[in-house]
Amino acid sequence: MDNRLINIGFGNAVKISRILAVVNPGSSPIRKLKDDARREKKLIDVTEGRRTRAIVILDSGHLVLSSVQPETISQRLAALEEDRRRPGRMLERRLGEQGDE
Repeated sequence: MDNRLINIGFGNAVKISRILAVVNPGSSPIRKLKDDARREKKLIDVTEGRRTRAIVILDSGHLVLSSVQPETISQRLAALEEDRRRPGRMLERRLGEQGDE
């Protein structure tokens, strides 16, 4: 079981194995899904009062509202997957960061 977390903004994180989709909140079906989740008490708002830019849909039926762009969350997921496939890449990146100092 994968216990890694992904940052979805303001220090909040979601377990990546629970994520089903990361969607843009603009479409009518997604707004309806959000309203249904609110009624069912399955809506988690981590935007800290900012505009909702992405909705993370979890396997539990919960929806997480984030102020981070869906593309950014997708890039973070892709980077985590790449790190899982190539563990040496993370070490190379860290060593490169130390060389910049």
